Amino acid sequence: MPDIAGKGDVSVFLDEVKIFVQGGRGGDGCVSFRREKFVPFGGPDGGKGGKGGDVYLEVDPNLNTLLHFKNRIHWKAPRGQHGRGKNQTGAQGEDLIIPVPPGTVVYDAETGALLGDLTRPGQRLLVARGGRGGRGNASFATPTNQAPRIAEKGEPGEERWLRLELKLIADVGIVGKPNAGKSTLLSVVSAARPKIADYPFTTLEPHLGVVQMDHRTFVMADIPGLIEGAHAGAGLGHQFLRHVERTRLLVHLIDGTSDDPLRDFEQINRELALFSEKLAAKPQLVVLNKIDVPEARAKWPALRSAWEARGYRAMAISAATRENVPELVRTLFAMLDELPREEMEPAEEMPVFGLPADEKRFEIEREEDGWRVRGTAIERAAVMTRWDLHESVMRFQRILDALGISQALREAGVQDGDIVRIGDVELEWQEEWQE
Repeated sequence: MPDIAGKGDVSVFLDEVKIFVQGGRGGDGCVSFRREKFVPFGGPDGGKGGKGGDVYLEVDPNLNTLLHFKNRIHWKAPRGQHGRGKNQTGAQGEDLIIPVPPGTVVYDAETGALLGDLTRPGQRLLVARGGRGGRGNASFATPTNQAPRIAEKGEPGEERWLRLELKLIADVGIVGKPNAGKSTLLSVVSAARPKIADYPFTTLEPHLGVVQMDHRTFVMADIPGLIEGAHAGAGLGHQFLRHVERTRLLVHLIDGTSDDPLRDFEQINRELALFSEKLAAKPQLVVLNKIDVPEARAKWPALRSAWEARGYRAMAISAATRENVPELVRTLFAMLDELPREEMEPAEEMPVFGLPADEKRFEIEREEDGWRVRGTAIERAAVMTRWDLHESVMRFQRILDALGISQALREAGVQDGDIVRIGDVELEWQEEWQE
């Protein structure tokens, strides 16, 4: 009997998570003036803040589950360092690299938009950009204002909720009805140790195992038992079926002690076809299990003829006693050799937040105790303004005027003393100050 061994056990499996990612905030700009001996009137030399770190997802081939996200949901990249005198720009924040297993599909949790499909080791996807660093006072010097006392705060990094969905990448997927013996088969051809018991719905999570024979290997996945209605989500069908999509070959395991093995076979194939035409077209090796039981062995000749008449290759085994298991493994290696490897389309690096067609667009909303101004450009300006510097505050006022927000507030009916909120900033409207 050939040596059949393997490695790779997944004791706890997690295939869908929701996480929050945030790019690092940019460093603040600096207000500084050159002060050196023999240079009594040195000009502004406050440097810019460094850019905040970006957040990337990166494929780690050593992972096969999303379990490491169970105890950590929030991921934030480091911020950039603040600018300094002598026109020194702050250091950029380090990028945050979040490892994910091959087969991770990334969605925007709020919009449902597909952001990327990560399949290749080392493949990266940018999911949150770091904010730009604020400018120091050296950037604001003009011929008419040669000593500006003005600087910007760093821009906040982009943030969003992501939904990560794992689709196992395996060469062979074992499908079949509950209690067909899939977990037992995986345990005897690999070192995977799924929980096994003699009752339906034993396996509620997929397991991976590496099957080895004569110094060759392939990855096999035990897909939890499918039931009628699985394509519509019954019995966690959607979660289970998606793991079959990326396998190259299906082992359709049939319980030889079933009252009607042919009916079981047709039912599972119907569920696969209703879920995906691509699934229905995948090559299948039909395997009758439990032939150590006399009634199953007696059924085998008729069942073999029926399946071969339908164009399927069929075998009979006993996963419990390992009868014909080595022959099954040899057959799987031979069939895989005949099949081309599917090329996974690389995920494009997509813009994380597409900017609005007009960043300068804004909206004004009356609130119970004041006014709310919303808009990309003005909210960014508000969060980057140094409110402790008079010149920075006056610059923000000029931005309000330039965008037409001041006039729009007047037309909406703003009065002296009203509270105007822009992002997290609250301002008290004073008409005299506006002029």
